[in-house]
Amino acid sequence: MSGERTTMMEFAELARALGAAGGESDRLGIAVEAAVELIPGCLHAGVTINRDGKCHTLASSGALLHVINDLQNELDEGPCHTPGREDEIVVVDDLTTDPRFARWGARVHADHQLATVVSILVFTARGSYGTLSIYGTGPHAFDADDLATAQALAGHLAVALAAGREIEGMGAALQSRTVIGQAEGILMERLDVDSDQALAYLKRISSHTNTKLVQVAADLVRTRRLPEAPDRSAG
Repeated sequence: MSGERTTMMEFAELARALGAAGGESDRLGIAVEAAVELIPGCLHAGVTINRDGKCHTLASSGALLHVINDLQNELDEGPCHTPGREDEIVVVDDLTTDPRFARWGARVHADHQLATVVSILVFTARGSYGTLSIYGTGPHAFDADDLATAQALAGHLAVALAAGREIEGMGAALQSRTVIGQAEGILMERLDVDSDQALAYLKRISSHTNTKLVQVAADLVRTRRLPEAPDRSAG
């Protein structure tokens, strides 16, 4: 539904859910799910932190967001990669023609058939900032009501995060989830598998080598070298 049709009751329920969530990772996940549910045309959503000039996916509606953020780092451009970003909202209505992120936009459109992105600032801290981003397929995928809904979601998320621990103090659980998601994104791109298959691949490596899952993922993200699964299969 659009922002105009999104009721106060729905946002009240969202606020309660965010407040009752057990930690930052849960709050981030709730916000991302709400974006996809409440904004028509939103196929993918994610929360990204830019720390020291690099994008890191904190929560996403799917592993594709990890791939898109990795591409921002690779090409050194993108709405979540802008150094010292101060713009509250960045709207790219057509990734194929917008000159601000020409290389990144062309790749996202060609590789993933996405044409519109809206990125909204959620928080800023020393050396970092966080954004809520939504993606749609066609150009001009979101109208004014959709933008209002997205901004309201970002606002609720900002309040919920401020009420919990400090952003820079996020716990090990969130960091583990982030690095595992990044590793899944790499495997999806390299092996042409889905997120479930990528996670199964990591779990097999973890079991076979008696190494914690998060360490297997961290090694993959750091080295970009694929570990060999016991059965040499990702499925």
